[in-house]
Amino acid sequence: MIRSREGPASTYSGYPMLLVLLAIVALALFVLSTGIPPKGSSKLIKIMFVLTTFGSGFAVLFFSVGFYMIQPNQGAVITLFGEYRGTDRKEGLRWRWPWMGRNKLSVRAHNIHSEKVKINDLRGNPIEIACNVVWRVADTAQAAFDVDDYKEFVNIQIEAGLRTVGSRYPYDDIEEAETTLRSDADVVNSELQTELNERLSAAGIVVDEAGLTHLAYAPEIAGAMLRRQQADAVISARAKLVLGAVSMVEMALEKLSADDIVHLDDERRAAMVSNLMVVLCGDREVNPVVNAGSLYQ
Repeated sequence: MIRSREGPASTYSGYPMLLVLLAIVALALFVLSTGIPPKGSSKLIKIMFVLTTFGSGFAVLFFSVGFYMIQPNQGAVITLFGEYRGTDRKEGLRWRWPWMGRNKLSVRAHNIHSEKVKINDLRGNPIEIACNVVWRVADTAQAAFDVDDYKEFVNIQIEAGLRTVGSRYPYDDIEEAETTLRSDADVVNSELQTELNERLSAAGIVVDEAGLTHLAYAPEIAGAMLRRQQADAVISARAKLVLGAVSMVEMALEKLSADDIVHLDDERRAAMVSNLMVVLCGDREVNPVVNAGSLYQ
């Protein structure tokens, strides 16, 4: 596909043209102020009066049609009988030939918050996802001529890009060290921006920022996935608790032996380790038992 390319338009500053228009209006008023030539006037004077009157009116209309305004961060696409003749980005009062068409386009930054899209992640789990995109028109010629409606084109491509990137990663996976939608937002957002820039380049659109704003499991599996997350959290907490308990038991035994407080054989050492592990790893309060006898009774 042959793509359009933006170029400068051959237009003029409107202020000199405004002075010309005012001069023509002043001339027309002066002619009209002299009054209609009397009946005894020559035909030449009458013809000059008519030509000046109608010519001034035509000139005023001719110059007036050519004026237009360009605001900051705005461009005017200029065409001549359907042919692209450049883009005018100069701010202020502008003027072009009346037979040349113009179409104003905003090159300001636009902000779009997409609708929630239901997709399947890399594991096949249905999820709901949405994003926020900041975009702007970089090439007005492409935006005006290479796509039918560039704003509608942006909306459709945002949804398509969101579906593509969302299906490349799992929602969450604690067991494997891999990129996920929930844990690696920077990676996902960067890839989403790259994907959208590739898709929107055909319309002369540049994406300045893209990021996920909503991420959740679909309602039909949300309850099951919540229980799974809770179970994973409990297992992870228990694993840390056991590691901490083993370190504390080892430290206690080493301290008892180093300070020569008590000497335990292998059997009593095993019993002490078992009791300490139960106390440290249990999820209920422990009731202490005072041994009034010897250590071995």
